[in-house]
Amino acid sequence: MSQSPDFHAKYQGMQVLVMGLGLHGGGLASVRYLAREGAQITVTDLRDEKTLAPSLEPLKNLPSIRYRLGQHDPEDFKKADMVIKNPGVRPDSPYLALSRRIETDLSLFLAHSPARLIGISGSKGKSSTASALHWVLNAAQTQGLIPGKAYLGGNITASPLDFLDALTAEDTVVLELSSWQLGDLRGRLQEGNYPKGTPQALLKPHVAVYTALLPDHLDRYGTMEAYMEDKRVLYQGQDAQDLTIAPDDPWGRSFLAETQARPQVYSERPLPDAEAGGWLTGPAGPGLARLKGASPLPVEVLPSQLRIPGYHQKKNLLAAALALLDLGLPAGFIRDALGSFPGIEHRLEWFHEAGGIRFYNDTAATIPDAAAAAVRAFSAPVVLVTGGTDKKLDFSPLVQAASQAKAVILLGGSGSDRLKPLLDGACCSYQGPFDSVDQAVSASLDVACRGDVVVLSPGCASFGMFLNEFHRGRQWKEAVRRLTGPGTHG
Repeated sequence: MSQSPDFHAKYQGMQVLVMGLGLHGGGLASVRYLAREGAQITVTDLRDEKTLAPSLEPLKNLPSIRYRLGQHDPEDFKKADMVIKNPGVRPDSPYLALSRRIETDLSLFLAHSPARLIGISGSKGKSSTASALHWVLNAAQTQGLIPGKAYLGGNITASPLDFLDALTAEDTVVLELSSWQLGDLRGRLQEGNYPKGTPQALLKPHVAVYTALLPDHLDRYGTMEAYMEDKRVLYQGQDAQDLTIAPDDPWGRSFLAETQARPQVYSERPLPDAEAGGWLTGPAGPGLARLKGASPLPVEVLPSQLRIPGYHQKKNLLAAALALLDLGLPAGFIRDALGSFPGIEHRLEWFHEAGGIRFYNDTAATIPDAAAAAVRAFSAPVVLVTGGTDKKLDFSPLVQAASQAKAVILLGGSGSDRLKPLLDGACCSYQGPFDSVDQAVSASLDVACRGDVVVLSPGCASFGMFLNEFHRGRQWKEAVRRLTGPGTHG
């Protein structure tokens, strides 16, 4: 997609309402971008100035921005030429019903980006997979294996609007996309003239990658089917020149059967000779891949040992390897580069060791299956700090994993209240729920011994005690370091 000749005049003088400044970067980037393009901007958010201070501070020197905080005014929505919607705002909001035109930071980006796009979605593992892809692409660019630069944005809290003006057709953008972001892009088409009169989807990734597909956000969607309908948007604009990669499970297989792109699967077991994709040779073995039409002999694209723990992370990196292989990178280079990937903050992040006890931050594990995977990721005894706000998900995977932990410490919240009787029924003892992170850390230190692992892996949302899951993770790390004293830092 190339920028149209009137690109810089497109938003000049427009009355734009940014609904939901938020704390994740999308609203902030939208304001900065549209201000550069000459729009007249009003920012509205139900949160107050104190809560939004981290997002308001970078905007203090921008002229002509009007703020309406702590409330929404229907008249602002009626008067605006365009409303920029935060993904967290439900599409059935009565305020949006008053709007003439609704966009998001991603729809603005996709309308003007000239770069090759790799889209990542799924329930868990999106950020790790997207970051691993970006890591390897950066290494490949440094060694001259690919042209252009690699950029990372989307749901990973970096809006692509921040780097839109720097992009060229030789660059590659890796976008992490949540179900809410995908839902906002449903049915959207590129503006302008289409080749042979065929409309082109606004979202058309050259490679679409799905990580684990598990129940999530059912408090918003109601059913797994409705949740997966938004996930399907990732590949619905693709064609035969593109690639869709999905896990070997019923949902992933249904995506691969429906996509118009070339399908590839990744699995925990060897694939038939006729099927393109990849598989793991076990928790302690390498990852292999085979391209359709190539030699039936597979190539090794993932080493046996990784720097990040967990079999689930090994599957994430295998999905990334398939995307990289399709981009033309050598298998050996992919294997070595993924083997050096250090992981990212908030996802099974080792950040501190004191008294022979290793502390991990897995605050992004906001569903029970993810917390269960965290317990299984370690061979050492695990002290599990879990719980939070209920998302109306099945807690049985977390209860089963908790029964294998050395100790369970609960954080306060509606999810923990629902979790307690389930743990009691499984004869699984626990401490808490605690109403502060300091109390949870202290309880962990009372039971942890040298050689143990203490991991915050909540399996729940973060609302109530924290602004978001990242605030929860930062509070956890700060409390651990403060209460354990000097140690080795990750």
